[in-house]
Order: sequence, then C-alpha cells, then structure tokens
Amino acid sequence: MTSYAVGENAPTLDPAAVAAGVSLVAFDTLDSTNAEALRRAREGEAGPLWITAARQTAGRGRRGRAWTSAPGNLFASLLLSDPAPIPEASQISFVAALAVHDAVRAVAPALAGRLTLKWPNDLLCSGKKLAGILVEGETRRTLAVVVGIGINCLHHPDEALYPTTDLAAEGEPASAAAVFTALAAAMQARLAEWDRSRGFPSIRAAWLARGPAPGTPLRVRFEGTETAGAFESIDDHGNLLISGDEGVHKIAAGDVFPLAQPDALSSNRRRP
Repeated sequence: MTSYAVGENAPTLDPAAVAAGVSLVAFDTLDSTNAEALRRAREGEAGPLWITAARQTAGRGRRGRAWTSAPGNLFASLLLSDPAPIPEASQISFVAALAVHDAVRAVAPALAGRLTLKWPNDLLCSGKKLAGILVEGETRRTLAVVVGIGINCLHHPDEALYPTTDLAAEGEPASAAAVFTALAAAMQARLAEWDRSRGFPSIRAAWLARGPAPGTPLRVRFEGTETAGAFESIDDHGNLLISGDEGVHKIAAGDVFPLAQPDALSSNRRRP
C-alpha cells in the first residue's frame, strides 16, 4: 500500500535538478524508497528519478539491517541508469556522501565544523551518525544504480550499531523537505564533478578533506572477523587503507568504528 505526498510539506526539486531532467515521485507512505526505485528500474524506468517517502514501513540499511524510519526524517533514493562504467560505479557512494555533507551544511551551517565522513559514506556530527547511504545496483540491458539516503532531521534511534543523532538534537532543526531540496541540488553538482568517474580524483580529495585525520585509530569488522589499525587514506578505487604492524591493509567492505584507546592494540600504531 502506498500513498502520494501532497501539500506544503511535500518535497520539491531544486530548479537546477529540474533543468537537468531529473524527476521526483514523492510518497506519504512506502515500504522502501530503494525497493520502489528498483521496481521501477525493472519496469524500464531509466531516471534520473528521485523517490521520497515521509514514512517507510520496511526501510533497510547496509547488510540488510533495518533502517528506523520515523516520520520527520528524510528518506530518499535516486535512480540512475549507466552512471559510470561498471568497474567504477561503486565510486558513487563517495559522490553521495559529499552531496549529503554539502546539503546538511547548507541547511545547518552552524554544524559545519562538526561534520565528518565515515568510510565509506556515513555522515557524522560530533562523532555520531547523522545520515547513512545504501547503494544498490542491478544489471539487465544496462546498469541501474539506486542511491538510498536517510538523514535524521527530527529523530534518531536510541539503540543502534553506532551512536546516532539528528539535526534537531544538535540544535539545528530542519524539515525533511528543506533538506531534500538542498540534497537534490548538491547531488546534481557532485555527479557533474564526478563525470562518470573521470572526476574521481577530485571527489576522492574532497572526501579525504572531510574524512578522518591520518593516523586516526580504527576498528573494521568484516566477514565475521575484524582488524584494527591507523587510517591512512582511500585508494583510487575507494578502498579503505589502514596501517598496522604487518603493513597497510586494503579493505573493500566492512563496518568502521573508532578505537577509544589508540594504544590498546599494537596494530594501531603508525609506522615511521
């Protein structure tokens, strides 16, 4: 069961996005904006198309985790067809992370100095998760990529894998509609900068400027195990690089957490 959003609180596209041929379908209630975008891709929709919902009944995050979907927060997905050659398409998670960072800075400028990015694409405010991104794709005749974005505007879960917050709790309340308008504009600008992966060096540099400082101790969980080390960088493909006693580890996927006590593990110490 779905219903369309109407009224003054319904999201609208930034004029720059409209001029670029981007469309928007806004729902009041939906199971999942990502699921709806994938359904439309299978039916032949090419996009670029934004899908938003005021409320999700089956929102999901990375690795199949449930995404808390309290009304008042932003739930949006962007459907793109053939955004880049398949080997480089995963870079879009960094493009989206920068767009989310840009949008939150635009609606809540007082938070600018407290915003950082957590690999690969979470937005943190004072070390707490403010927004998350789920990128999904399917290949039929062409590659369809869905960029799902959740931004905590008025609410955040009390219990989560990572400490969370929202704009209102940080003293900068903003409506989901206002955040979406800023997001659509920022995403359009960052996609143009990325230019089907040709501009990834610029995207990578911008992400690094907003990411953890070199040497930040991190713990990474992946495939039933974990490793720890000091943040080095991200490589030209977006892989996370951390250094430990055994050298530099390259990580393609995983959940990243800060280490409260940098000297607790020898693998956290940076090499000379």
